[in-house]
Amino acid sequence: MTYFLNLRAQAVGGGVAGSVSLWNENVYLDPSILPDLVRGQDVLIATHGFNVTQAEGMIALSGWGSLLTLPDMVYLAVLWPGDSSWAFGLDYPVEGSEAISSAQLLAPFLDTYCSSAMSLSFASHSLGARMVLETIRRTQCPVKSAVLMAGAIDDTCLGDEYHDAAAKLESVSVLASKGDDVLEWAFPLGNLASGVVTRDSPYWHGALGRYGPSDGIPADVTVTPLWQIPDDWNYGHHNYLPRAIVPPPGPYPVPENIPPQGTPPPVDFPDATPAWSAAIASTRLA
Repeated sequence: MTYFLNLRAQAVGGGVAGSVSLWNENVYLDPSILPDLVRGQDVLIATHGFNVTQAEGMIALSGWGSLLTLPDMVYLAVLWPGDSSWAFGLDYPVEGSEAISSAQLLAPFLDTYCSSAMSLSFASHSLGARMVLETIRRTQCPVKSAVLMAGAIDDTCLGDEYHDAAAKLESVSVLASKGDDVLEWAFPLGNLASGVVTRDSPYWHGALGRYGPSDGIPADVTVTPLWQIPDDWNYGHHNYLPRAIVPPPGPYPVPENIPPQGTPPPVDFPDATPAWSAAIASTRLA
């Protein structure tokens, strides 16, 4: 059973709704049931990234939730208007404003309905990292952990823009891949053209979900080591969450962790990549 917190004004495109609505699949629920549902429980709040419609988000998040091995956590999935308005997703840098607006709506909702929880943890994909970190910054609820997968956000964010959010958490885990072509070519917009601003330049900003966090993370921010998925796995931007109604084989057994470079990919890849990411998240959120 997946509970959805819907922040969308429209099922496709559009902006942020005027209020958060609660759904069990396609059935509307009164949010007043949430305090009793989460009371004394650890809660995992997961969200998708940019260029994802409401229907696609429901498939991805319900499928991924079924692959988690966290039986003692309440699972809430957040739908937000990260789908692009033009250019098939190439405008995602300007969708950061929608991620922030979504967090401005979600954080007070959590304060109202989830303050009875033991703790809140978060998982995100792509641009969902900004929405999650902004929510963590704003919420008054006790927060515990975050797993940021394929983060479409600057690799400096944990020590710079969102240092205050990261410092509230017991741990932050990152999953990054050099095989992520979306983040390689579309991020960041500040690299005006390939080769104009290089990785050695002080003006260069890479994506958290391609390179992992940059150097200089403050000592009070605990970032779980091992974030770079082996290059030979060719782990792409869309390998983290299911994209079909029927989830991939799984769940993977835990504990599962990121192996060193040079490790051959599991034999059931690429179909089982969402199950593998769920196993990593389960290990780090348990």
